[in-house]
Amino acid sequence: MILTKQYRCVHSASCHCTKGHLSEDVIFLVFQHLNWNPNVIATLSCACKWFDDIAKRVLWKEFCRTRAPKMMLDLQSSGSHSADGNWRALGKLLIFCSGCTQGGLYHNVQVPGHFVNKTRFSKALGKSFLMPQCLNDVLYVSEPCEHIDQGEAGDLGFFRGIFKSFASSNVKRMIVNRGAQLHSTEICPYCKAKLWSMLQANMIPESAKCRLGSHKDYIEYYVCLNGHLLGVCTLLPLSDSEDVSENE
Repeated sequence: MILTKQYRCVHSASCHCTKGHLSEDVIFLVFQHLNWNPNVIATLSCACKWFDDIAKRVLWKEFCRTRAPKMMLDLQSSGSHSADGNWRALGKLLIFCSGCTQGGLYHNVQVPGHFVNKTRFSKALGKSFLMPQCLNDVLYVSEPCEHIDQGEAGDLGFFRGIFKSFASSNVKRMIVNRGAQLHSTEICPYCKAKLWSMLQANMIPESAKCRLGSHKDYIEYYVCLNGHLLGVCTLLPLSDSEDVSENE
């Protein structure tokens, strides 16, 4: 079922969004029983502004905690009660590969965005994306989502991630000190914030290329004002012998 986003309650003429619906406790129990199904949460958010508010404050938070409990505990261990950029944005980042549009962040590459069933986010992988001066920062990065045989671009891997406490991070401080410019047109697909190019800021370490096994050393990624990271790299093509061994 697809619902059009509503900014006024449409249940009835006498329904008041703040007191006319089921209590938050009941809604919480229902979605707990549904195991915080993201499709149902997104559908509920479109019903009216009151439901959208509950989804942002409660449901997406519980979804994130259930999907990546250790990561969420770490992201909140600094005392923050909400993730940078809001819980809905983080929920989307956990399950959605943004891809890219032609003429967008990655020039002539065009790969449709799509949902993924499972993604592993790693703090150890995130360390390889940090400059030596920023190794005290905490960054979680996903394993690349593989998109094979993309024409002239070859085999591509799209990855995404999130910084802990990005506002006070060494990475943000370095970006600002280097005078990096925000992208003039593109925005973060998760929270709609402006983006910095880490390539333009000259802040992509060799360790990131080595860790991802980037073919021809092509890797590019962006970080938004809320600390969400998104990027792409070329992957090493499978050799004929690897193809055979996999088929066997």
